[in-house]
Amino acid sequence: MKRNDLIRYILAEGCIFIREGAKHSVFINPLIKRSSTIPRHNEINNFLSRKICRDLGIREIEKK
Repeated sequence: MKRNDLIRYILAEGCIFIREGAKHSVFINPLIKRSSTIPRHNEINNFLSRKICRDLGIREIEKK
């Protein structure tokens, strides 16, 4: 999955961008106060994208 697609999905689910780290971006779900980081790779594998969604407490991305 493309990093930009994952970020677009996370923002649409109500999460907000907090800050840029050295090698990652930090997002938080303000409703449940949970955060997760997204690495700055062009491609993020499906396992990691599911983990990020679980960390943020949002539904996982459906495969197309």
